[in-house]
Order: sequence, then structure tokens, then C-alpha cells
Amino acid sequence: MRQISAVEPELPARRRVAFYSHDTQGLGHVRRTSLLARAVADADPDVDVLLLSGAREATSLPLPERTEVVTLPRVGKDPDLGYGPRAWGGTLDDVVRVRAGVLDGALAAFRPDVLVVDKVPLGVGGELLLALRRLRAEGGTACVLGLRDVLDTPEVAVREWHEQRSTSVVERFFDEVWVYGDAHVYDPLAEYALPDHIAARTVFTGYLGRGRASLAEPVREGAPYVLCLVGGGQDGASLAEAFAAAPLPVGHRGVLVTGPYLPETTRDRLHAVAAGRDDLEVHAFVRDVVPLVEGAAAVVTMGGYNSVCELLASGRPGLVVPRTHPRAEQLVRARRLADLGLLDVLVGAITPERVAAWLARTAADDAARRPEVDVDLDGLSRVPELVDALVDRLAHRNEAAARPAAATPHPQDQQEEEHRATA
Repeated sequence: MRQISAVEPELPARRRVAFYSHDTQGLGHVRRTSLLARAVADADPDVDVLLLSGAREATSLPLPERTEVVTLPRVGKDPDLGYGPRAWGGTLDDVVRVRAGVLDGALAAFRPDVLVVDKVPLGVGGELLLALRRLRAEGGTACVLGLRDVLDTPEVAVREWHEQRSTSVVERFFDEVWVYGDAHVYDPLAEYALPDHIAARTVFTGYLGRGRASLAEPVREGAPYVLCLVGGGQDGASLAEAFAAAPLPVGHRGVLVTGPYLPETTRDRLHAVAAGRDDLEVHAFVRDVVPLVEGAAAVVTMGGYNSVCELLASGRPGLVVPRTHPRAEQLVRARRLADLGLLDVLVGAITPERVAAWLARTAADDAARRPEVDVDLDGLSRVPELVDALVDRLAHRNEAAARPAAATPHPQDQQEEEHRATA
């Protein structure tokens, strides 16, 4: 009979990767984070993933196996009062203290090999500082700051980078900076004049374009359709209402996805309009929008990072209606891509007539399909390789740090050794 040892040999440790997304407004950040999590989990069957998010909708998005979500108390932004608790009373400081405690506790217990922080180095109100200090002191985690291609206009981005002391924060806490874009399209290092020591630890992953779909087949069948997307919906009412009122191309249906944050009164009006038409359907939320985009004859969309990536990867003709306030990020991105001939841009008045005119020119025109342009859309396949490289580098660094330093020989011993060597 085999004797069972009191101490069984340890199984190989599973790799652990954590992603943080502050998510004070909209779904863009958490959608990008969930895509990165899925890419990492799909590439490695022995990885455990933790998502830390301020959006409760994170649990409704397509997530890979071996992934858990910790949702933080929500932070909202009032146009007049600024940031504060979305559900609770009190101040921003009150909710940040709770979020900081949750983040520090979760990361201390999870002990990730890699932590990827989305956009804001220290999180909302500095809520990540306690956790980052702990992870740095323990030395077992490589930290990454992930940035979208465009932060804002150069003037605004440079000012905010300095106000948040981002250079010193990156130097102190982060091993790498990942830019989810193609430097040939937009290079934030050059546009924002970031210092050389930040550039030295920056990697351009390529846009997170290809490999987004979590469903094997398109979900739309029947008559051709044109699609309208307004992101999370918090600032998409004008576009949604213009699309719902626009005459559609002959033989086409209209599909409108409003997002969960569209004001309820606006959503009620849109459903009333759709009830009076036999060629329009309205959805508040779609778990996987990629098949919808790929199956559309034409796409009208706001200019958020995710929507543009989905449009570029699909090759479908697109009209981007960028938000211009409070940030000009969508406008900057849309104009740069329009200059490359990858999409069309609508700026100014958003009217049913302007939307309908573009749809009429585009939807039935096979030539409107965008030509292949050499833009890197393979970021999702590249990120797992970057994770592997970081984990290996961290292991080598820790091994070197644990290795005892070679003793310095006494001067007399060294002289005797040199004498023997030359005798």
C-alpha cells in the first residue's frame, strides 16, 4: 500500500493576471478590459484572470472561463458637480476610500503575476495607490499601464499628464506602457511629447480589432440591414433619434443599439417610433455586437475606441459621428482615420436627412466596402505574448535578487591569488 506523505508535492503554480478598469462613465473601458482578459485566457489554459471594474455591466459581457469579476462601488459624473458616488450619498472621497480598500484587499489576496491598469495610472482619486505600493514592495507583480491610441487633443492630454504627475507615477510603479494602437496612424509619444524614458518602456500592441467576436456565426438573417451604435448611450441621444427618424435604403431594415445608459425617456420615445415602423428594431444592450457589425450593409456609429476597432476589423463602410465634448478624443481619432480613407465622418448638426443621405449613397453600393489598408489590427493576439514576456522577465529579476551577492575577497587574499595565478 502506498504511503501518503504528510506533505504532498506542490502542483505547479497557475499564472494569475488582473485587469483594472475605473469605469466612471460608459462601457468603453470595461469592454476593452474584458476583451484583453479573454485574449489572455484563451491563449493560456493555466491562467486565472481577475477583472476589477467600476461597471456592474462587466458581469453581463462575454467573459472567458477561469475569470472572476470584482465590481467596485460605482462613481458617476455630474455635468455641474463633477465626480461623486453614483448610488450613495456623500462625496467622491467617501466612495474612493471604499473602492481603495476593495482593490487593495483583492489584489493582495489574488497576488497577480501581471496587473494591467486601464488609462488612469493611479485610478479614480488615487484609489490604486495603496495596492500599487503593496505590489511594488512585495515584488511579485509586473504592472502595465494600458492606453488607448488617442487620449485627447495634444493640448489637453499634455496638461492632464503633467497635472496627474503621470511620468513619475509610471517610473515608480509600472514596468511597461501598452498603447492599443498603431503608431503609423496616431503616435501619442510624439503627439504628446512624452519623455524618452517613458517611450523606452512603451509597446504599441496594434489596435484591438481582429478576434473580438465571441460568437462563431453572425446572428442576423433575412433582409439586409443598416446598423446604428451609440456606445453606452449616455451621450448618444441625438444620433439615436436621428437614425430612428431617417428614411432607410430601399429593401433594408434598421437596427439600433442604444446602450444601457441612454436616458429612459429617450429610449421610450425610440421604442414608440419603432412600434410605428415595420423596418426598425431597437435594442438596449447586445452582449456581442461584433456579429451585428460584420453582417451590416453599413454602420453609423459614435467614435469610441471599441466601436471604431469593430468597424475597422469588419471592413464594412462606416459613418462615424464623434463626440466632441467633454473630450475631443473621438473627433481626433475619426479625422485621422478618415484621412486614411478608412471611414467617413459627420461633424456638426446630426439630422435624419444627413444620416439618410449617407445611408442612401453607401448601403447598396458594393464599391463602398473599404479597401484593405495596412493598419495593425492584431493587438488581441499580441497581448498574451507580452504577458508571457513580462512574467519571464519578472522571474529572472526575482531570481537575480534572491541570489546571494559574491563575497568581496580580502585584499591580502586577492594578492596571494593573483601571485599564484602568475607564478
